[in-house]
Amino acid sequence: MIQRLLITTLLTCLATSVTASDAPSNRPAGTVNVLHWWTSPSEAAAMDILKDHYTKSGFALTDQAVAGGGGGRAMTVLKSQVISGNPPHAAQISGQGIKSWASLGLLADIDDTVNHNQWTSVLPEFVSDAIQFQGRFYGVPVGIHRSNWLWVNPGAFEDTGLAIPTSWDELIAIAPRLRQAGFIPLTHGGEAWQQAAIFESVVLSEGGADFYRQALVHHDRKALTSPTMIRVFRKLKQIASLTPDNRSKMSWDQATREIINNKAAMMLMGDWALGEFKMNGQVEGEDFYCQPAFGTDKKFIYNIDSFVLFNLRSSSDRQAQHWLTQQLMNMETQIAFNEKKGSIPARMDAAENLQGCQQKSLEDLKASIEANTLVPSIIHGMAAKESLQIPAINFVSSYMSDPTVTPEQAVKSLSAALLSP
Repeated sequence: MIQRLLITTLLTCLATSVTASDAPSNRPAGTVNVLHWWTSPSEAAAMDILKDHYTKSGFALTDQAVAGGGGGRAMTVLKSQVISGNPPHAAQISGQGIKSWASLGLLADIDDTVNHNQWTSVLPEFVSDAIQFQGRFYGVPVGIHRSNWLWVNPGAFEDTGLAIPTSWDELIAIAPRLRQAGFIPLTHGGEAWQQAAIFESVVLSEGGADFYRQALVHHDRKALTSPTMIRVFRKLKQIASLTPDNRSKMSWDQATREIINNKAAMMLMGDWALGEFKMNGQVEGEDFYCQPAFGTDKKFIYNIDSFVLFNLRSSSDRQAQHWLTQQLMNMETQIAFNEKKGSIPARMDAAENLQGCQQKSLEDLKASIEANTLVPSIIHGMAAKESLQIPAINFVSSYMSDPTVTPEQAVKSLSAALLSP
């Protein structure tokens, strides 16, 4: 009901031609306002790269950063701005969100720019598909993230004399000894999207790529209510016991610093964590290791960082948006941006000289495409529209925090949420 009301309201705004150029604005000429949710130190540094490169076009970029990992708060702010008739020039939107906003007629398509620059020749097919709606391009991709990474603090295992585990069961078994030595077995911020990130990796490890797609992409009733899904929720309950209580206000970058500060042994987090390690002077192979989440070797849960442009009437606004698009897709920009962000450039010709974890990520991306084990992230809006994404995230988070709910009950509740009309 809420989603339908939002769509109706947005369409009303569109029908009455309420756009940024109609409403009062404090925007200086030649400046683009870009809404996003990159607020950690490494994310801010990556955003500065985009700003610096954009100034080469003779324009300026004002970033409207809305705190909150996963982008939930940012989307609330964006909807408010659009409804009030004053959308930003551009906003960070990914996956199904691009299709949803484009379906409302609020976004500017970039077909001419894409075709003129032949960008589809340097983008993987799954990226091109993710930024289109009804055959037209609306999204500008800047990086490809992998969600199913485990980050390892080798110091915790050196200090305890324990071997680095190769499965969730092994980590669960050694957790008491890690705690006794003063280490958090699995650091984790309690934000709902972070808990759901563990869920999607466990779905992939327990069921494989085909099961993942059946359950989380196609919402197949048989898969959602299967013994495999019950096993997923049972494993989640065990994994939840590895993380400390009362962490609901901890951001993902704060959790990452528990690895950096030798307080935690492991963390499951996307490769945006790599940016934080680098920013804090951590040396890969010495201070931290990266490895696929248990059971997901050569499998890849993807999230694509991308921006959309809103329909604006002013020719100066449209020109500024055009050059923003050019700079976001510029090879030099993507190389520098993703070096800070920890992701792979969306342009494959900008990903030729990656090192370390980024190179491993690229290799596994290619392997997963070849083996058909590439799957979209549900928590980052790549696999499900917002009306399904948010309830799924909140439910998984609630389950991991509530010891009274059984795996069997959880399966029934999740399937009911994802199968609701």
